Amino acid sequence: MEKTNNFQHLAANTTPIWQHQNHQQQQQQIERNIPTVHPATSFDARADADALHKAMKGLGTDEKALMAILCHRSNGQRVLISQAYKSGYGKDLESKLKSELSGNFERVMVSLCLSTADFMAREMYEAMAGLGTDDEALVEVLCSSTNQEIREMNAAYLRAYGHSMEKDIIGDTSGTFKMMLVSLVQGGRDENESGLDEHKIRSDTQRLYQAGEARLGTDESAFNSILATRSWAHLRHVMAEYQSMFGKSLEKAVMSEFSGNAEKVLLGILQCAVNRNAYFAQRLRDSMKGLGTNNRTLIRLIVGHWDTDLGNIQQEYEKKFLRSLAADVVDETSGDYRRALMALLGSKNYLQ
Repeated sequence: MEKTNNFQHLAANTTPIWQHQNHQQQQQQIERNIPTVHPATSFDARADADALHKAMKGLGTDEKALMAILCHRSNGQRVLISQAYKSGYGKDLESKLKSELSGNFERVMVSLCLSTADFMAREMYEAMAGLGTDDEALVEVLCSSTNQEIREMNAAYLRAYGHSMEKDIIGDTSGTFKMMLVSLVQGGRDENESGLDEHKIRSDTQRLYQAGEARLGTDESAFNSILATRSWAHLRHVMAEYQSMFGKSLEKAVMSEFSGNAEKVLLGILQCAVNRNAYFAQRLRDSMKGLGTNNRTLIRLIVGHWDTDLGNIQQEYEKKFLRSLAADVVDETSGDYRRALMALLGSKNYLQ
């Protein structure tokens, strides 16, 4: 399957962790997040709300004015603008934008009215609403999020929809896939990236082997309990130890023991353990590859990361695919939708 090949390519081009533990740990600790747009200096939420109202007043809409504000404010600033707009004009900024705009441009601008937690909660809800489920969206969000992000998402989901995100996951998924997602939505991963326990690393490695390749059938709960709760650093060392002890990569073991959505979850976790930004870069590439564009995924990844670590993701994208993320966005989008995404990618010439 294509995603499997993507992971194998990623793993093949990753420095062996076990051989360079101290160096890699130091790199992980000092790497800083690089946003593509920074908070506005001299920020005035009321003035921005008034400017947005003016841009949508009367006949026609000044899309450039909307982008000049919403695409150039931090998450916290945009939440304050939404509050100021509602207090000043007696209506939700989101509702007003929906009445004025359409298509993917509308989706981007409406998403920018929400806090990151509210936006990601909505993405999760829409991935499970109606007929069918966007399983890849569920995997992407839950495999890659921090404990704090998951806690905030859970709270936002409960506020917006009156019941827990876990309840919808249980109702919309089944089997091993459900077990894994329910584990991840607890937000219980060990996030201590230092002080690794070598005995625990070897013990987990042996446990995974005994739960999979060493027996008939698979003990799915053993894989789940380790991959859903151990730290990224711990999992990187387990992957290296597995290769060293058994002459086979842990990802290949997962591919031989699991299939379908359960396999996607476990491979997603391992990808994030190896290089989270490269995982997002691959997801962006997949959203634009082939016939058609998965605009929902493209928007989610850009809007969800532009004021935190989208700069890091852009660097990984260029390193992996030898072309810029911006170039592919330009090729795959058009009009105000393209201009908004380019602004969020940090382009100074986004209006061109």
